[in-house]
Amino acid sequence: MITHVVRAHRSKDNLKREDQLAWKFAELAADPVEVDAEATDMIINRIIDNASVAIASLNRSPIKSARAMAYAHPRKGGATLFGAAPGETVCAEWAAWANGTAVRELDFHDTFLAADYSHPGDNIPPVLAVAQQMGKDGRALIRGIATGYEIQVNLVKAICLHEHKIDHIAHIGPSASAAVGTLLGLPAEVIYQAVQQGLHTTITTRQSRKGEISSWKAFAPAYAGKQAIEAVDRCMRGEGAPSPAYEGEDAPLAWILNGRTERDKGGSPYEPSYQVPLPAKGEAKRAILETYTKEHSAEYQSQALIDLAFRMGKKIKDFDKVKSIVLHTSHHTHYVIGTGSGDPQKMDPNSSRETLDHSIMYIFAVALQDGEWHHVKSYAPERAKRADTVRLWHKISTIEDKDWTRRYHSHDPKEKAFGAKVVVTFDDGSTLVDELGIANAHPFGARPFGRAEYIKKFRTLTDEILDPKESARFLELVQRLPNLSAAEVLALNPVAPKGYLIENPAKGIF
Repeated sequence: MITHVVRAHRSKDNLKREDQLAWKFAELAADPVEVDAEATDMIINRIIDNASVAIASLNRSPIKSARAMAYAHPRKGGATLFGAAPGETVCAEWAAWANGTAVRELDFHDTFLAADYSHPGDNIPPVLAVAQQMGKDGRALIRGIATGYEIQVNLVKAICLHEHKIDHIAHIGPSASAAVGTLLGLPAEVIYQAVQQGLHTTITTRQSRKGEISSWKAFAPAYAGKQAIEAVDRCMRGEGAPSPAYEGEDAPLAWILNGRTERDKGGSPYEPSYQVPLPAKGEAKRAILETYTKEHSAEYQSQALIDLAFRMGKKIKDFDKVKSIVLHTSHHTHYVIGTGSGDPQKMDPNSSRETLDHSIMYIFAVALQDGEWHHVKSYAPERAKRADTVRLWHKISTIEDKDWTRRYHSHDPKEKAFGAKVVVTFDDGSTLVDELGIANAHPFGARPFGRAEYIKKFRTLTDEILDPKESARFLELVQRLPNLSAAEVLALNPVAPKGYLIENPAKGIF
């Protein structure tokens, strides 16, 4: 790996193209190095993972809306939609929009947390859609997905968007643009321009994950994937991009992130920098192996805490005798999904599902009481409004513990942790104390996910939806990914039984 130092520059510096981060991404994307067997196996796992959560969400409101918009852009020889008949193909960018929304809706696919947070599986829908429309085979698809993961993971290691209230889809725009470039075998010059457009068009604020969280949380990554496809299309036609997209005088590093200060050292106000690690030329792209999926449908920082709640709940005989529950946790967990957020909606039984899955107080209360977690039942309005749950929920708070914050940001994967120490205090003054750093399903957890667990997750979420023959067809096909023909890649989205899909009857512009 090579660590690239990236900082803002004045226009008069005339920063050379080869010194720009977007060019380094383009060179990485254009590198013909093969994806190794271990990374290939994980890519297969994540395609299965995406399909499981997408099929489970097919008739939820955002997916119906996104699918209706996609149906309004039919294209013979285009890309397929999750659940739809194989002949109902649409323009690739709209397939990425609908499929990306389906993948994201339940907040149940893979994750990577470092300086920022991400769901790198969001790169798969745009790459798969373009592969289907452009007639690419399984090997090309694998190479494209590996690039998407490599760039997004390493951006997340280096650049914190959350600190500046910028949504994390700003890392997907560049990663998905580069991924599509790899898939199509484009020259570095074209990918360079597309990466810059991908960044420029996907910088949005974090309000999408604050307060009363709306369905836009599901649409946002799909929006970035759609923008990436359109960026690549424009640049394939010879168009350029704002440049240098990262380092320019009026670019994100200077004005949105940490790249600009009031100090003037040596004549330059642009002292702060970021260190972005990337594979050297010819080095395999293996960043996907650093990522992890979810066993429970909730914000990733709640995964270990759900497992811990199952364990602690067995030791509590009467929840009404609980006086308080305090979660000693990281800065990120406290301020994003804990009481440190200051969001009253996180304590409101009438809040949306999107808000509840970003409330560790609600999640911990339900997991304690139920000893299980379900992607629908655990968020049902009647579940959220249950009086005994509300009482318990409102006794839960979070505080930042500096050691948990340190572990959250640790570069040592065996020390890195996303959990908490939990102190339950009862009315009689006795306490119950326990802690868990990583989820059971994490690669270093008690029950790490392997191929069998990904398939089990797929079957658990789809067995009541898909015909058994269709389920078997998809699982057999995806596990042959490196050898799939272009025609077989076109069949990678599972098809729901006839009559299962419920469509949104509302009329829009399209």
